[in-house]
Amino acid sequence: MAVLPIRFIGDPVLRQTARQVSPEELASPEMQSFIDDLVETMRAAKGAGLAAPQVGNPVAIAAVCIEDNPRYPYKPNFPLTVFVNPVITVLSDETRSLYEGCLSVPDLRGRVERSMHIRVQAVNRHGEPIDFEVKGLTAGTFQHEFDHLIGMVFVDRVTDPSTFCNWANFDAFYRDDFVQEAEAIVAEFG
Repeated sequence: MAVLPIRFIGDPVLRQTARQVSPEELASPEMQSFIDDLVETMRAAKGAGLAAPQVGNPVAIAAVCIEDNPRYPYKPNFPLTVFVNPVITVLSDETRSLYEGCLSVPDLRGRVERSMHIRVQAVNRHGEPIDFEVKGLTAGTFQHEFDHLIGMVFVDRVTDPSTFCNWANFDAFYRDDFVQEAEAIVAEFG
């Protein structure tokens, strides 16, 4: 496995719509090795998720894994999930404004309105169908990664630019209040 270089905002690959992956391509040793590298890169960067375009490969593959993440201690744990060719369906009109950051947009945070209940339909890395619902902060994480597959970055969804801040200022001025909000979301949605 290898840690791949993460692409940063301004790189055209982050603005492409990722192409679908065929079952044959997904099963190939090259693609399986790429998925291993994607997961290794996500873990090395301490990300809650990572999408293939973020490492320069515009294919519809992303991973989410939250295991006591020090960058996001308020996010509930969620097991490693690799999803390929996903479709996300919003299941509730309920939304919350969440502070988000992104490995492709270093040292920047901002508030994004996210749906609190979604359905994810995709195939896993072995080509088997997966279909599940997620709520709360986890739903926001999946939406964030899905956005990468349609050529969007979280900054595109920030409706109030005054919420942009770097990590140091987030920690100094906004973290405590947001952690309380996040804990309330976890209590409500799990």
